[in-house]
Amino acid sequence: QVQLVESGGGLVQAGGSLRLSCAASGRTFSSNVMGWFRQAPGKEREFVSAINWSSGNTNYADSVKGRFTISRDKAKNTVYLQMNSLKFEDTAVYYCAASPELRMWYNGNYQHMDRYDYWGQGTQVTVSS
Repeated sequence: QVQLVESGGGLVQAGGSLRLSCAASGRTFSSNVMGWFRQAPGKEREFVSAINWSSGNTNYADSVKGRFTISRDKAKNTVYLQMNSLKFEDTAVYYCAASPELRMWYNGNYQHMDRYDYWGQGTQVTVSS
C-alpha cells in the first residue's frame, strides 16, 4: 500500500502562484509514475501532469503547459506541482496519484485516472478573478 497526502492548496488571485506537495509513504518503491489530476465542480476529473519517478521525465496537459511544473524529491518521497500564472479556470480540487505500472509511461496511459492505484485525499485550489 502507498499512502499519499497532498498539501499546499489555498486561495490565490489570478496571476498568482501556489506549490502543491504530495508526500508518499508505505510501499513507495511501487510508485513508478506519479501524477496530478484535478476536478472542478460539476466536471470530470482531468489529467494535469505526470512524472516518471525514476528518470524525472515529465508530461503535461496542454491547458497547463508552460505554467505548471512537476518535480520530485526522491529523498523525501515527495512530488511537487509548482503552479504559476494561475487562472480562474484552474480552480479545482487537486489530487495526487501513484501507479506501479511503468509501461503506461510509454504508451500514453499516464493521462488516464483508471491506471493509477493510489490516490490522495485532494487539496482545494481556488483562484479568484
